[in-house]
Amino acid sequence: MQKRFAVLSLILAAAVTLSACANTVRGVGRDVNSTADAVQDSVQ
Repeated sequence: MQKRFAVLSLILAAAVTLSACANTVRGVGRDVNSTADAVQDSVQ
């Protein structure tokens, strides 16, 4: 029973960690896109 609980806890922790990484990567992509748009606007 304890082994099963430990495995489920690790799976839950991994899922939470991966979802946080996905949000961070998505945010960085938006920031880079905004920066590129600002640079293009300033050049024109």
